[in-house]
Amino acid sequence: MSQLPDVSYSRRKTREVRVGDVIIGGSHPVVVQSMITEETHNVPGAVEQIIAMHKAGSEIVRVTTPNLNEARCLAEIKDRLRKEYRDVPLVADVHHQGSEIAVEVARYVDKVRINPGLFVFRKRVDRSIDYSPAEVEEELSAIEGELLPVIKACKARDIAMRIGVNHGSLAERLTVMYGDTPEGMVESALEYIRICERHDYRNIVVSLKASRVNVMLQANRLMAQRMAELGMDYPLHLGVTEAGDGEYARIKSTTGIGTLLAEGIGDTIRVSLAEDPVNELPVCYGILQALGLRRTRVEYIACPSCGRTKFDLPTVFHWVKAATDHLVGLDIAVMGCIVNGPGEMGDADYGYVGKAGGKISLYRKREEVKTGIPQEKSVEELIALIKADGRWTDPYPGWTPPPAPRELADRIQRDSLIQLDGSKVAG
Repeated sequence: MSQLPDVSYSRRKTREVRVGDVIIGGSHPVVVQSMITEETHNVPGAVEQIIAMHKAGSEIVRVTTPNLNEARCLAEIKDRLRKEYRDVPLVADVHHQGSEIAVEVARYVDKVRINPGLFVFRKRVDRSIDYSPAEVEEELSAIEGELLPVIKACKARDIAMRIGVNHGSLAERLTVMYGDTPEGMVESALEYIRICERHDYRNIVVSLKASRVNVMLQANRLMAQRMAELGMDYPLHLGVTEAGDGEYARIKSTTGIGTLLAEGIGDTIRVSLAEDPVNELPVCYGILQALGLRRTRVEYIACPSCGRTKFDLPTVFHWVKAATDHLVGLDIAVMGCIVNGPGEMGDADYGYVGKAGGKISLYRKREEVKTGIPQEKSVEELIALIKADGRWTDPYPGWTPPPAPRELADRIQRDSLIQLDGSKVAG
């Protein structure tokens, strides 16, 4: 038999970059972040939304700063956060006007995000003519002139910078030289990194985002490859930008972010939804949980049900989840039959398996620890087993397990009137 190729990936080795009290990269967990939608000049509203997002799991929160007036609002936002809640790690999102806004926000926040495509904005009338070496050098010199004050401001406070390249706003020079390609995105980031390194600044996070998943995948893979060739170890921030809303946006984001994380690429993530940004956070944590990178909830295993299933599996599964989904770090399996159930749930901490006659068996790992449990008592018995192992916590004082769902109770009552030969009990 031929040996299967090794398709496992180890996480890419990156330097540590501190953003407030959060560390991106190194051996630290993948960091979850998002961005407020409130206008920055509405300081009370911005503070309220930042607090809500941080409580919901956004470990770093980004705030837009389109002009100097809004940039200066960050001082009051930071102050109010410290007084009313805590010092949340903040990123200021800077696009236009070169260094002026970036230098201002560097006085208040924990990371400055710049967009290379818009930081020094130059537009040609005739885009069909190639850039000469002299023109390229002239533009790079202009970029360095604008970027240097920002580097100095970040170094002075020892804060981070994100070099955030967007596929949709790639600089015109790079579009002419490389086309609308992942190669152009990578070169855009490298230009800024080289300038930072020339001035001994390496507190950098890099992102290459696109609304098309394939472009985002190619750009980040190429960026990781090029950094390895150049001896660079900067963390990568992952995201599919402008993904939209609803189910498909979540699928797009999961496909792009999850694929790269599975390949060992990525140190911090954001799922971008055209919804309340709080809705982004469960998707982020779900991606990390599915890949085993962070455990923030119960990992459930449940079969899709078939003719062998001896109980109402969807109803029972939701009942089990309602009783246990506040626990962290457990694997719980709900299986519909004795044929495949024990094998499929072999890695689970606890197993709940339906048997004939409306009875339930409970497992600890692969060991059957109790059988013949009536369905209506099964969740109670599962909780008792977890408690006996010292792995249970009540979600709040006075909590009681949810009762059996009405549809399950109705089925139990109906089944109790059926005799073994299939006839109904008289009377």
